[in-house]
Amino acid sequence: VFSFASPPVQRVQSLHEQTYEALRSAIVSGKLTAGARLVEAQLAQALQVSRTPIREALRQLQRENLVSPDANGTLRVSELSTEDAIHLYDCRIALEQVSVMQACDRATSKDLKKIERIVQEAERKLQEQSLEHFQLLHLDYQFHRSIAESSGNPWLIDLLDQVFNKMALLRQRTTEHNPKVLEIRSEHRQIYQAIAQRDRAAAMEAIQSHLNASKARVVEEIQQLEQH
Repeated sequence: VFSFASPPVQRVQSLHEQTYEALRSAIVSGKLTAGARLVEAQLAQALQVSRTPIREALRQLQRENLVSPDANGTLRVSELSTEDAIHLYDCRIALEQVSVMQACDRATSKDLKKIERIVQEAERKLQEQSLEHFQLLHLDYQFHRSIAESSGNPWLIDLLDQVFNKMALLRQRTTEHNPKVLEIRSEHRQIYQAIAQRDRAAAMEAIQSHLNASKARVVEEIQQLEQH
C-alpha cells in the first residue's frame, strides 16, 4: 500500500472535495503513476476516510479522464496515447497563442517581473544541474501559468488548467524517462522577451515554435515507451 506525503484528509471542508483534491494532486504530481491500479480500500486507508468519498472522487476523476477503466473494468490512472498527446498539444497551442497575445496587451510590470524571475530561476538551476524532473515540470508549469494569469482572462486560465492537468499524465511519464523532453531555457526566454517587448507576432510565433517542438519530443518519447 502506497502512502501520501501529505497528512490525512481533515474534515474542515467537504470530505468529497478534499478527497478529490488529494487524489487529483497525487495523479498530477506523479505520486500515482500512469497505469496505477486504484483500489478503493487501499485509497481509503491511505487517506483515512471511508470508501464513499473515495468512490465519489474517482467518479469525478473519471469524468475528467484522469482515471479510466481497463479491459477488465479495473480503474487505473489514465495512460495517454500518442494520439491523446497530439490532441492535447493542438488544444494547448491554440489556447497559449491567445494567452501570449493577451499578455502582450495586458501584462503589468509586476507580471513581467514575475515571468522573468521564473525564467531566471530555471536558467540558474539548469546551469547548476540541480533540478529533478518533477521540479523541471513545476518550473515549466509556473512559466506558462504566469503568462496566462497576466492575460487577465479567467476563462482562459481555467481552460488551460484543464489541459495542464491532463498533460501532466504524459509529461510526468516522458520527463522521468528523458528530462531533455523539456526545453525551458532558451525557448522560455524568447517567449518572455517577445511579451516584454509587446510584440504580438513574435510572441505567438515563439510560443507556437516552443510547443510544436515540445509536442514532437513528447510524441517521440511516448512512441518509444509504447514499443517496450
